[in-house]
Amino acid sequence: MLSLKYNSLLILHTAFLINGPVDLLSLITMRKILTALVFVPLLLASQIPAGYYNSAQGLSGNNLKIALHNIIKNNSVVSYNGLWSAFPKTDKKANGKVWDIYSTVPAGTPPYEYTFITNQCGNYNSEGDCYNREHSWPQSWFNATPGPDSDLFHIYPTDGKVNGVRSNYPYGNVTSASFTSLNGGKLGPCTNAGYNLTVFEPINEYKGDLARGYFYMSTRYYSEDGAWSTSDATNKSDILPWQLSVLLQWHHQDPVSSKEIARNDSIYYKFQNNRNPFIDNPLWADSIWSTTIGIHERQARLTQAFSLLPVPAGNEVFIINHSQPSHVNYTISDVAGKIMAETSTELNDHLNINISTWPSGVYFVTITGLNSISRLKFIKI
Repeated sequence: MLSLKYNSLLILHTAFLINGPVDLLSLITMRKILTALVFVPLLLASQIPAGYYNSAQGLSGNNLKIALHNIIKNNSVVSYNGLWSAFPKTDKKANGKVWDIYSTVPAGTPPYEYTFITNQCGNYNSEGDCYNREHSWPQSWFNATPGPDSDLFHIYPTDGKVNGVRSNYPYGNVTSASFTSLNGGKLGPCTNAGYNLTVFEPINEYKGDLARGYFYMSTRYYSEDGAWSTSDATNKSDILPWQLSVLLQWHHQDPVSSKEIARNDSIYYKFQNNRNPFIDNPLWADSIWSTTIGIHERQARLTQAFSLLPVPAGNEVFIINHSQPSHVNYTISDVAGKIMAETSTELNDHLNINISTWPSGVYFVTITGLNSISRLKFIKI
């Protein structure tokens, strides 16, 4: 029999086949309908104390985030060294080995396994050498502030080599990988809207786990992030819209598992005396952040209404229209700010611009349509 987790994915996949591709907002709506069917049996198995979330009931948006913050903020703090002795109680597989999300192969044979304490890092050169403490929300993003630097809800025992390769890159989806781990994790350029630099993509089985860890961090340390830094994915404890879009999609595609429920209970009862609300009630992630993502996705569609071909360009460059035919204004300038072309015209599917007499170099293009604006650049050779 398929697990509840994979039954939910099967339902979503069937909906996809029937209706075709859907955007994230549609997926969120579908998930809200399915959650009552899929998550309730799992939540009944968790050990949530009676009344724990009473003050959060009936709230949404930032009011819900504040209420959840107040519920989970007064946690016990595990020492940084104490993480080593916590992992055998939070991240142990059925065979007693380390549950390493960067090496485990679900329903398959892992390329290597670790024994607690015995295989603790140390130095490493290759995958399979040792395991260490992976801060899924990198320490550099919060300046290794005490408290979050040992918060088990975002720290996992993982292979040292893969942890090092992931470094402090954000999470995202990768098509063309520069590095692929033995269990399929990938490092490479991000393919998600709003970001195109290097990201790390874990295997599908753990994408939701990591997303819910981020939701926890953003909520637990809300208003307590004065010493934190910013990153390409975060502004202190706030998750930037492009990263939120990725994480909410992962949250929906990889629902809460029995592993997460057991880990949540273990952290609560044995170590920190607080819980991850987004494991206990997955709908709260949408209640807090889906409006933000809706705005982000609409803005992304507008800013991606046009593109340029070829890149680099020779004697001509083409403006490609990805939306409905419309009247547009475009301006092209060089790196010194000199305007090389400025025109108002009707644009159907494409428009070619003669640049044969222009010097080689980098040029910047601003294209303004009725409901969109795109800022692009190209190189003339």
